Amino acid sequence: MIGINAENRLKVAENLNRILADEYLLYTQTRKAHWNVEGADFYLKHKLFEDQYEIIDDIIDEIAERIRSIGHYVPASLREFLELTHLSELNRKPNDSDGFIQNLLEYHESIILKLREQIKPFAEQYHDLGSSDFITGVLEKHEKMAWMLRASLSHK
Repeated sequence: MIGINAENRLKVAENLNRILADEYLLYTQTRKAHWNVEGADFYLKHKLFEDQYEIIDDIIDEIAERIRSIGHYVPASLREFLELTHLSELNRKPNDSDGFIQNLLEYHESIILKLREQIKPFAEQYHDLGSSDFITGVLEKHEKMAWMLRASLSHK
């Protein structure tokens, strides 16, 4: 079909489905922070979270299109995403700007580690250089968003 055998395309799609689920959970948690943040720094944090959920929304669409481009269907229900994600919806930090940022930073860092683990297998084991390159780009976006969150934490 595209120079990658069916078994390898399936393995890549399965991994991309899990990445997509992680992204979707991160998206909803970022929206939650955007909607619920309060405090003297409200506007700046409200805008930061909005900027980030827009980036994540684009990532979600790109991942879904990548899955389709290698010949597979995309999970698209909350139930499927919750079954596929390695992240938890439970927040362990307070509902203030620093708490939201700490939660989101943990999600980004966890996704970064998962993405980094897939770069070599996509290229070397599954012979899919396109998906390997693609998730490298996604990883770089998460590194930048994590940096923005880290730099936004209050140092009281």
